[in-house]
Amino acid sequence: MKKYLFFALLSLFSCNELKKTKLSGFVFGTSYSIQFYTSSNSNYSNEIINIFNDIDISMSTYNKKSIISKVNNNQNVILDSHFQNVFHSSKKIYELTDGRFDPSIGLFVNYWGFGPEKFMIDPEIKKGDPLSYLFSKTGMDKFKIIDDKLIRPNDSYIDFNAIAKGYAVDVIGQFLKDKQIDNYLIEIGGEITTLGANINKNKPWIVAIDMPRFDGDRSNYSSLELNDISLASSGTYRKFKIDSMGNRYAHIINPLTGHPTKTKILSVTVKASTCIEADAYATAIHTMKISDIEEFFKINKEISSLIIFENNKNELEELILNNFYN
Repeated sequence: MKKYLFFALLSLFSCNELKKTKLSGFVFGTSYSIQFYTSSNSNYSNEIINIFNDIDISMSTYNKKSIISKVNNNQNVILDSHFQNVFHSSKKIYELTDGRFDPSIGLFVNYWGFGPEKFMIDPEIKKGDPLSYLFSKTGMDKFKIIDDKLIRPNDSYIDFNAIAKGYAVDVIGQFLKDKQIDNYLIEIGGEITTLGANINKNKPWIVAIDMPRFDGDRSNYSSLELNDISLASSGTYRKFKIDSMGNRYAHIINPLTGHPTKTKILSVTVKASTCIEADAYATAIHTMKISDIEEFFKINKEISSLIIFENNKNELEELILNNFYN
């Protein structure tokens, strides 16, 4: 996560005297957009910047002064509430996905060249079986919080980048609710939560799903209405590697194998009651087979999803689960 670069503000007045405020800029290495209706004269920009800063100093692996960077450097550090909230949510989803969502696999992410740091390993370990060594340092069952400190294998590497944006969306949403704001849309890097409606248009909030494209351009695959629900997407079509045989490997590491995911799944979009859950599930589902995904959603009926994948004819196909568009 990288700090914001700029902050743009536009305020519009609607006929019912509610003011529509739009905030946008860059945070955590991506863009954000926040829209809400309020009768207050404040746009809450300073408060929102402070929330971004607090989350960055807690969980950014790109910030060498952050709590998570200190943890990964084996320093004895007190964990703040943001770190602990995300840790406990991560551990819950780790268990619900049978280990397919696992923030403790940061060493594997760095090992395969997808992470924020260059992987360093003892030459003697490298000569042997480096993956076995990495597995000895990973698995959320090896991590726990006692007295506000993280107990973990020494030299392990925890990374919340797959879930932190969703968490930040939830925190901003709760902040706006606390200010008695009940019509908003918050988006950070494609992770979204909404409440109420887009009052100026007298319509629900409408968001678009990206078409999976390998050429770098963007177009819409579909759209849907959202109200009091969160949405997160994860795609493999923007960040991947291709081996000598032409096989495409996603940047998402399968925690069960320790290898980049070889998959035909191009895009996963999940709706859930919180954005942190949607964010985590969207990552975990990439490591599943289509049959496993279908079974997973039969069990977990409180979430829904749109899966876009390539079939055996290399044609786009979709899987709609648990009434995603409703």
